[in-house]
Amino acid sequence: MRLSATARCALAGILLIATQAAPAREMRGAPAGDFDLYILALTWSPGFCASGGEDRAGDQCARGSGLGFVVHGLWPQYERGYPAYCGPQGRSPQRRDLDAVAGVMPSAGLARYQWRKHGSCSGLAPSGYFQAVGTAFAKVQIPADYQGKGLERPTEPLMVERAFGLANPGLRPDMIAVGCGRSDDGSTVLREVRICLTRDLRNFRPCPDEVERGTCRARSIMVPEVR
Repeated sequence: MRLSATARCALAGILLIATQAAPAREMRGAPAGDFDLYILALTWSPGFCASGGEDRAGDQCARGSGLGFVVHGLWPQYERGYPAYCGPQGRSPQRRDLDAVAGVMPSAGLARYQWRKHGSCSGLAPSGYFQAVGTAFAKVQIPADYQGKGLERPTEPLMVERAFGLANPGLRPDMIAVGCGRSDDGSTVLREVRICLTRDLRNFRPCPDEVERGTCRARSIMVPEVR
């Protein structure tokens, strides 16, 4: 069942405390298939691992993994808030489903978690959801400077956006958000790039305001080397 925009706004009013600065709010148990857009979340593995990710992502952060940008998740999203852990529950990914995203997502454990929290809201079977993950990742061209080991000098979040825009015709700054984090040595590092896509995954589209507001505000960031 797809909720009308009016019904979703009413639900958001009940579940959210909406302010200009409020982060996106999770709406658990929303009807599967009811959403407005997808967000493709790509983590820059070295920055993710240096800013706390190593504690929960051993495979991704293992020295010698050689991982740069990988898919963290493909998230159904509302214009305000996002659905999570949608019903009906009960379908679980099979090994062949997880094999379809090997090399795209860094571990089977992450893939299972992403299915439970986000994929269950897509309205797709596990096989269809992970096929969509691969389709979304294939649509995005990683800029040449981010296909190697990292950048030797600091850069700006805006320059990361521009690099993705140059590599992907039609991808404007309002369709992408750059996430950063604080590493153990105190530096600010590139952690994630989020790209907004239409429901059919055919086109880039503007991100909701709350996604844009989450973009990194640091004046400069480091892009750590691939390990």
